[in-house]
Amino acid sequence: MDFALTPEHLQAQQMVRDFVHREIAPIIKDADRSQQMHPSILSRMADLGILGICIPQKYGGQGFDYITLGLVCEELEAMDTSLRVVMSVHVGLNSLAILQWGTEEQKQKFLAPQAKGEKYAMFGLTEPGVGSDVAAMTSTARRDGDEYIVNGEKMWISLATKAHHILWVARTNPERPDPHDQLSAFIIETDRSGVTRGDIHGKLGVRAGSTGWVNCQDVRVPVANRLGEEGEGFKIAMSCLDNGRYTVGSGAVGLIRACLEASTSYATSRRAFGKEIGKHQLVQEKIAKMVRDYEYGRLMTLKVGWMKNMGLRNTQETSLLKWFATDASFQAAHEAIQIHGAYGYSDEYDVERYLRNSRGAIIYEGTSEIHMLMQAGYALGYRSNAPLRCELPPYDPAVWES
Repeated sequence: MDFALTPEHLQAQQMVRDFVHREIAPIIKDADRSQQMHPSILSRMADLGILGICIPQKYGGQGFDYITLGLVCEELEAMDTSLRVVMSVHVGLNSLAILQWGTEEQKQKFLAPQAKGEKYAMFGLTEPGVGSDVAAMTSTARRDGDEYIVNGEKMWISLATKAHHILWVARTNPERPDPHDQLSAFIIETDRSGVTRGDIHGKLGVRAGSTGWVNCQDVRVPVANRLGEEGEGFKIAMSCLDNGRYTVGSGAVGLIRACLEASTSYATSRRAFGKEIGKHQLVQEKIAKMVRDYEYGRLMTLKVGWMKNMGLRNTQETSLLKWFATDASFQAAHEAIQIHGAYGYSDEYDVERYLRNSRGAIIYEGTSEIHMLMQAGYALGYRSNAPLRCELPPYDPAVWES
């Protein structure tokens, strides 16, 4: 068993680390305060190949493996969660879905420009009245000859006003007895007539990112834009979440690391009762738990990335990673503020932003409660993974780098 990162892993990791410290660190506080995504972020991530980091080169990507995707997400979220969110929606929830389920024509039309960073992508599942209960969604797509007519609204959509494509899940077969079999998935270009969208402000965290809503009013979408077959929408959405949760979990590991680094730096410079506060045992306890949780989360990230590379189904493992790492990152941020004392309550220090940013990940892409139930279901034998018609392709250097 080899836990060593390859030179390619280290190269990608260092490239992203250099990028965020050189270009993002000077602007991130202002972006968070203004609640606006800095206009250069997406274009620079595209220029550096980050937006297609684990997509095969023949589709315009960089040809790195799935472990690299996790490492990149860790580095991005160690700077700010909004950067990792871009990877979750553009790569995890959208681009990898097209790689897994798309036809060759769809890969050339949609995946290639996304991997090159020429187009940005988002994911449309959550609705104003529908969160965890995906099968209860009200968006519809009615077949009309060679087109579908799509109606509905999606809420809490990252990159809502930035993206060119949205992977949209809607109800197409209301007559089927099981509501999970009534859904289908579509790739919708946001410049189609009837598509409107807007931003949401006033969020608790991830203020330096773009979050909004997307509405479809009698939007005509070609049948060629349907991803997968009719009735596969729920399965496609859940497979998207497998990939998205991997990016969320690995990103949360980066946030734990950021809290640890900020806390150790402060604890060795701040003095109280005649000595560095890091020499007080209760402060050491908080820091030790961050070390523990970072190492746990990193090992889980590497395991899931390896499973993806091997083509092994990882729904259970990805759920566990997402649940553990997001809860642990929130706790790490909470303790980091406690270590910083009153200064931690001010945005003079990054830890208050870490706390606000960490809270959302406990909700999106499956609440912690949903993942708790999933893990209990697996342990009790009530839950198992049904085979999918299309599995995520295993990593093959001969194919990815050709």
